[in-house]
Amino acid sequence: MAQENSPAHIGKTIVICGEVKGSEDLVLDGRVEGTVNLAENRLTIGPNANIAADLTAKDVLILGRVQGNIVASGRVELRSGCHLEGDIRALRLAIEDNAVFHGKVDLTQGVSRPPDVAAVPQTGNGSPGSGS
Repeated sequence: MAQENSPAHIGKTIVICGEVKGSEDLVLDGRVEGTVNLAENRLTIGPNANIAADLTAKDVLILGRVQGNIVASGRVELRSGCHLEGDIRALRLAIEDNAVFHGKVDLTQGVSRPPDVAAVPQTGNGSPGSGS
Protein backbone atom coordinates (compact mmCIF):
# COMPACT_ATOMS: atom_id res chain seq x y z
CA MET A 1 0.00 0.00 0.00
CA ALA A 2 1.16 3.55 -0.72
CA GLN A 3 -0.04 4.64 2.74
CA GLU A 4 3.23 3.67 4.44
CA ASN A 5 5.44 5.59 2.04
CA SER A 6 3.61 8.87 1.53
CA PRO A 7 2.13 11.04 4.28
CA ALA A 8 -1.34 12.57 4.17
CA HIS A 9 -1.24 16.14 2.85
CA ILE A 10 -3.38 19.16 3.73
CA GLY A 11 -2.89 21.78 1.01
CA LYS A 12 -2.18 25.48 1.35
CA THR A 13 -5.76 26.59 0.60
CA ILE A 14 -7.32 24.38 3.31
CA VAL A 15 -8.45 25.95 6.63
CA ILE A 16 -9.21 23.72 9.62
CA CYS A 17 -10.66 25.01 12.90
CA GLY A 18 -10.80 22.40 15.66
CA GLU A 19 -8.93 19.19 16.38
CA VAL A 20 -6.86 17.13 13.96
CA LYS A 21 -6.11 13.55 15.04
CA GLY A 22 -4.53 10.73 13.13
CA SER A 23 -2.38 7.64 13.08
CA GLU A 24 -0.34 8.34 9.95
CA ASP A 25 2.29 10.88 8.94
CA LEU A 26 0.88 14.27 7.98
CA VAL A 27 2.06 17.32 6.03
CA LEU A 28 0.21 20.55 6.88
CA ASP A 29 0.62 23.34 4.36
CA GLY A 30 -2.60 25.27 5.08
CA ARG A 31 -4.12 27.01 8.11
CA VAL A 32 -5.01 25.10 11.29
CA GLU A 33 -6.48 26.55 14.49
CA GLY A 34 -6.93 24.30 17.53
CA THR A 35 -4.93 21.14 18.22
CA VAL A 36 -3.06 18.55 16.16
CA ASN A 37 -2.43 15.13 17.72
CA LEU A 38 -0.39 12.48 15.89
CA ALA A 39 1.11 10.76 18.94
CA GLU A 40 3.01 8.01 17.11
CA ASN A 41 3.68 9.73 13.78
CA ARG A 42 5.63 12.47 12.03
CA LEU A 43 4.13 15.92 11.54
CA THR A 44 5.55 18.29 8.93
CA ILE A 45 4.52 21.94 8.92
CA GLY A 46 5.06 23.05 5.31
CA PRO A 47 6.57 26.36 4.16
CA ASN A 48 3.15 27.86 3.31
CA ALA A 49 1.52 26.79 6.60
CA ASN A 50 0.14 29.17 9.20
CA ILE A 51 -0.65 27.16 12.32
CA ALA A 52 -2.25 28.47 15.52
CA ALA A 53 -2.43 25.19 17.40
CA ASP A 54 -0.78 23.01 20.01
CA LEU A 55 1.06 20.16 18.29
CA THR A 56 1.67 16.63 19.60
CA ALA A 57 3.55 14.07 17.50
CA LYS A 58 6.46 11.65 17.56
CA ASP A 59 8.59 13.90 15.33
CA VAL A 60 7.83 17.47 14.25
CA LEU A 61 9.47 19.27 11.31
CA ILE A 62 8.65 22.98 10.97
CA LEU A 63 9.19 24.93 7.75
CA GLY A 64 6.37 27.50 8.11
CA ARG A 65 4.74 29.58 10.87
CA VAL A 66 3.52 28.06 14.14
CA GLN A 67 1.98 29.75 17.15
CA GLY A 68 1.48 27.15 19.87
CA ASN A 69 3.25 24.60 22.04
CA ILE A 70 4.92 21.46 20.72
CA VAL A 71 5.21 18.12 22.52
CA ALA A 72 7.23 15.43 20.73
CA SER A 73 8.27 12.01 21.96
CA GLY A 74 11.14 12.12 19.47
CA ARG A 75 12.72 15.01 17.56
CA VAL A 76 11.69 18.58 16.77
CA GLU A 77 13.41 20.31 13.82
CA LEU A 78 13.15 24.04 13.14
CA ARG A 79 14.27 24.67 9.59
CA SER A 80 15.67 27.86 8.10
CA GLY A 81 12.93 30.42 7.48
CA CYS A 82 10.43 28.98 9.94
CA HIS A 83 8.82 31.02 12.73
CA LEU A 84 7.76 29.42 16.03
CA GLU A 85 6.15 31.16 18.98
CA GLY A 86 5.60 28.62 21.74
CA ASP A 87 7.27 26.13 24.02
CA ILE A 88 8.96 22.90 22.94
CA ARG A 89 9.04 19.69 24.98
CA ALA A 90 10.92 16.86 23.27
CA LEU A 91 13.78 14.40 23.49
CA ARG A 92 15.86 16.09 20.77
CA LEU A 93 15.87 19.51 19.13
CA ALA A 94 17.58 20.78 15.98
CA ILE A 95 17.49 24.48 15.02
CA GLU A 96 18.93 25.64 11.71
CA ASP A 97 20.37 29.09 11.06
CA ASN A 98 17.72 31.73 10.23
CA ALA A 99 14.97 29.89 12.12
CA VAL A 100 13.00 32.20 14.42
CA PHE A 101 12.00 30.78 17.82
CA HIS A 102 10.39 32.52 20.80
CA GLY A 103 9.67 30.24 23.75
CA LYS A 104 11.05 27.75 26.25
CA VAL A 105 12.67 24.38 25.65
CA ASP A 106 12.38 21.28 27.84
CA LEU A 107 14.50 18.40 26.56
CA THR A 108 13.28 15.73 28.95
CA GLN A 109 14.00 12.03 28.68
CA GLY A 110 10.84 9.93 28.34
CA VAL A 111 8.43 12.76 27.48
CA SER A 112 5.47 10.58 26.59
CA ARG A 113 6.39 7.34 28.32
CA PRO A 114 3.85 6.09 30.83
CA PRO A 115 5.39 4.59 33.98
CA ASP A 116 5.10 0.99 32.72
CA VAL A 117 7.64 -0.65 35.00
CA ALA A 118 6.58 1.20 38.15
CA ALA A 119 2.91 0.41 37.58
CA VAL A 120 3.42 -3.36 37.61
CA PRO A 121 5.93 -4.31 40.32
CA GLN A 122 7.47 -7.74 39.90
CA THR A 123 6.75 -9.27 43.28
CA GLY A 124 6.55 -13.00 43.71
CA ASN A 125 4.14 -14.94 45.93
CA GLY A 126 6.29 -14.48 49.00
CA SER A 127 9.09 -16.87 48.00
CA PRO A 128 12.21 -15.39 46.35
CA GLY A 129 12.81 -17.82 43.51
CA SER A 130 11.97 -21.20 45.06
CA GLY A 131 10.78 -23.36 42.25
CA SER A 132 12.10 -26.29 40.29
